[in-house]
Amino acid sequence: MGGRGSRIFVGMSVAIAVLAGCGPSEGLSLGQPGHKDSQGDDTGKSHGTNPLDNPDGTEPGLARITSDKDRADARDLIDHVTTKGRGPKTGYDREEFGYAWADNADDVPLAHNGCDTRNDLLKRDGAKVKYRSGSDCVVVSMTLYDPYTGDTIEWRKEDASEVQIDHVMPLSYDWQMGASRWSDAERKRIANDPLNLLPVDGSANSAKGDSGPASWLPPAKGIRCSYAVRFAQVSLKYDLPVTAADKETMLDQCA
Repeated sequence: MGGRGSRIFVGMSVAIAVLAGCGPSEGLSLGQPGHKDSQGDDTGKSHGTNPLDNPDGTEPGLARITSDKDRADARDLIDHVTTKGRGPKTGYDREEFGYAWADNADDVPLAHNGCDTRNDLLKRDGAKVKYRSGSDCVVVSMTLYDPYTGDTIEWRKEDASEVQIDHVMPLSYDWQMGASRWSDAERKRIANDPLNLLPVDGSANSAKGDSGPASWLPPAKGIRCSYAVRFAQVSLKYDLPVTAADKETMLDQCA
């Protein structure tokens, strides 16, 4: 199989392998951001990893998708996502997905390594990472290039909420699209899967809430196709549909 179909097949195959328990790959360090225009669109060098080349989420960040071929591949991937109406939120609680940032989720990369999920993600995406004295886990400072806003954040642990970990496909959204019927173990898995997690600007994450792409997109316009791809990757890995409006919006970002 060649071309676009091959890339989609490889991505979905890796996702299946991850669910089967394959280990993580080593992350890379992020560079410094480029110039940001008045609309919050990062017009400089791209950062992080192209999501089409990162189907298990173990590589850092979220790079822009810019080439015509990659945009075509992105649309082909999103086309595989199924749709249905968003169900009721009845019974949803964050605790239904396990306690926050559990290290004991099964069959996801970075789990069972003695470090909680939040610190794993800060380490994955941060540059110039520094740890608490005597620890190789607890991050106390780092530089983060935020894909959602295009800003560079000089983060310190005393201002922890300045950087939040976003569930790309929000947990309450997952609940409404079918996760309410899952086992506790499967809900814990999606809540701690690095494919579904990005350290981002805290205010942007708060503004997003539990919105799907039709209701919220990253302020930095240049990253929106990549965001749509990542949303689709989580949807496909966990066999969760999205709303028709969300799928249409996702396709539009990669037009």
